[in-house]
Amino acid sequence: MGEPLRFGLSYRGVKNLTLVSVDFVHNLPSLFAALFVAILFLQSGLDKVFDWKGNLEWLTGHFSKTFLAGMVPMMLGTITLMELVTGLAAAVGIVYFLATGSLVVIFAAGVLGAASLTALFFGQRIAKDYAGAAVLVPYFLLLIVVLLLSTPNRFP
Repeated sequence: MGEPLRFGLSYRGVKNLTLVSVDFVHNLPSLFAALFVAILFLQSGLDKVFDWKGNLEWLTGHFSKTFLAGMVPMMLGTITLMELVTGLAAAVGIVYFLATGSLVVIFAAGVLGAASLTALFFGQRIAKDYAGAAVLVPYFLLLIVVLLLSTPNRFP
């Protein structure tokens, strides 16, 4: 397919200084979506790490009348890990794209993020917190967009 087209300029004798590639501009939606996902999941995961006790107490009450009541500590640990890995993968995916031009790490972050939000959505529905479940829908749609934008070999 060849080298991507590049925009350039001459500055003090330096010719064809590359400012930005067409490929980079084409992938800006993926990169901004990945940045949003990184911020979202890292903040949420770190909040759970730094306020473990508060989150555990709240969730224990939240699930107290469900079949999930005895699993709250395990669920909190699992979702915390999933959120942190999703956020880190999205951030690393941006750097990986800048180094290689590949969106594969961002795609992996999207898969893990969609799985994380699906687990959260399931918990909210089981706890009959329908408003809390509804709040997750825009974030899930963002992750579907991330998956669509970063799907490997989307343009054969």
